[in-house]
Amino acid sequence: MGRKIGFVIIALIVLITAVVANYIVYDTAKLPEAASLGPSPVFPPPTRNLVPTVHIAPAKGWPEGRKPEAASGLEVTAFATALDHPRWLYVLPNGDVLVAETNAPQRPDEASGIRGFVYRTVQGRAGAGVPSANRITLLRDSGNGAAEKSVFIEHLSSPFGMTLVGDNLYVANTDAIVRFPYQQGATRITQVGVKLAELPAGTINHHWTKNVIASPDGARLYATVGSNSNAGENGLDNEERRAAILEVDIASGNTRVFASGLRNPNGMDWQPQSGALWTAVNERDELGSDLVPDYMTSVKDGGFYGWPYSYWGQLVDTRVPLHLDMVEKAIVPDYALGNHTASLGLVFYRGDLFPQQFHGGAFVGQHGSWNRRPLSGYKVIFVPFANGMPSGPPTDILTGFVDQDGKALGRPVGVAIDKTGALLVADDVGNTVWRVTPAEPKAATLGRD
Repeated sequence: MGRKIGFVIIALIVLITAVVANYIVYDTAKLPEAASLGPSPVFPPPTRNLVPTVHIAPAKGWPEGRKPEAASGLEVTAFATALDHPRWLYVLPNGDVLVAETNAPQRPDEASGIRGFVYRTVQGRAGAGVPSANRITLLRDSGNGAAEKSVFIEHLSSPFGMTLVGDNLYVANTDAIVRFPYQQGATRITQVGVKLAELPAGTINHHWTKNVIASPDGARLYATVGSNSNAGENGLDNEERRAAILEVDIASGNTRVFASGLRNPNGMDWQPQSGALWTAVNERDELGSDLVPDYMTSVKDGGFYGWPYSYWGQLVDTRVPLHLDMVEKAIVPDYALGNHTASLGLVFYRGDLFPQQFHGGAFVGQHGSWNRRPLSGYKVIFVPFANGMPSGPPTDILTGFVDQDGKALGRPVGVAIDKTGALLVADDVGNTVWRVTPAEPKAATLGRD
């Protein structure tokens, strides 16, 4: 009886909240999207509302015959379909493609109480409420541009990042980096993985996705760990080794914080011209539709990038107790990617298939906003580079992920370059891996309309 009364109370609270919401004026962006892009974005005063803006494109999936819209001079085809929430990609030396089919683990302290009920409702609406498949699937090109699928590794723990070093494949589960033996051409690994290093997780595990890449010499791994909160509200004691990129010594498993103050870093890659490590970072929410821009930045050893005390260098977040010494040393990121775009995937172009204008530039997968009106992200963009740094405005590569009714047909996440030089995009709502190529190889010109 008591349990039934509890459910009734929760239902009444949700109903009252929905009714009250009809009378709330939600924050709406005042600035154009272009104001939050590039090396010098615009920063208006923060906007704080009693009820934060919640505006999501509900997950729908792709109707038969529909696909994203490619930029002028490019074309997109489905490389693999009928996947289970594909989030991240890795291309093996022989051309096989690994895709992590994954979702959040159980997080009892993240999704408890009424706030947790609302959180789960929002996650389900966005297409992120499905159980995790906890596997990595191998995609092998059948020769006609489509992939043959086979289960590669099973029984993982919310896997995300993957990287191959020699004969060892490293997988970043939500709670640890695990090593598996790999033989070129293998279509399945059945051996039990060996834990190399633990990663921060626990019963909150607010940002559960953990990416991993190897250093160019193969001696170290770099793992992303997002914060355990939006702006420190779960206590800074729960943020140890989080909001950071960790460096892991492969020989010993010893781990240290390489860079910190990065609220939720995901994509990482080595910039071909400079050799620097770059990452894509999701910034904080609930400061208004015009704040705070997600960004990509080169990452300095020992660098601190502001979270939670400040953003974009010395812009103080007043929701957090002031630590002036931390604010003063915060590094300004290199390039803003738009407010609330949820920029996750990052890969620099290496290959000969795309025209010269793409070489050395970055493709970014933008999963899409929940805390902004109007919507932002929900697309794949390209940022040109010259001499190791961004050299111009971003250009849309794949769009059309949101239909005319505001529903998400797909949501791009991880991006990778396959062995032929084509761009691959993991779409976790569309359950598809898309493949983007020039319509006429080496002769295409990218439209900027």
